[in-house]
Amino acid sequence: MQHQKLRRLIFMALCCVFGLFTKRLIAPAANILTDSLHIPGGIGTAFSLLFLVVAAALIQSFGTASVMGAVQSILALAMGMVGSMGALAPLGYIVPGLVIDVVLWFSRHAALPDVLSLTLANMLASLSACLVANTVVFRLTGIPLALYCAVALFSGAVCGLLAGQLCSRISSSIRKEFGKDGTSCEKTV
Repeated sequence: MQHQKLRRLIFMALCCVFGLFTKRLIAPAANILTDSLHIPGGIGTAFSLLFLVVAAALIQSFGTASVMGAVQSILALAMGMVGSMGALAPLGYIVPGLVIDVVLWFSRHAALPDVLSLTLANMLASLSACLVANTVVFRLTGIPLALYCAVALFSGAVCGLLAGQLCSRISSSIRKEFGKDGTSCEKTV
């Protein structure tokens, strides 16, 4: 039992780190697109949230994404990766984590297909991050806000589909490695 808990914690830590650093890797390319649209961002955040969605789906314990968002916010503050939100940056990590937890909880109880639930979780988490950033910093209104939200939703959908593929591959490799049965990616880690 302790071995399984340790394995889950290591997996969560890896997903936190991957989320933070992949966001930094793709941010320059994503900023070219968002700068041309005259909106603050949204693409890098959706990609970063992909890892929280995958971990929360595989571990299948309510609060996983929220805890990971809190850990990411502490790491971001410690490393100076706060962006324009400054000391309020933890809100931009914790709120999307809560959204992911709620969406995945609802999806499990509504028996939604895995890919749909992961896509919805990533989309709505990206939208929540967008709205938090807008409330705290940008204060966009009208068409710019609608465009910002649309980019966040679209990139969240694309990254949610990627999360579904990644979750499927991880769960199939775990089943092969450890001989576990299960039809859902949520029953493996």
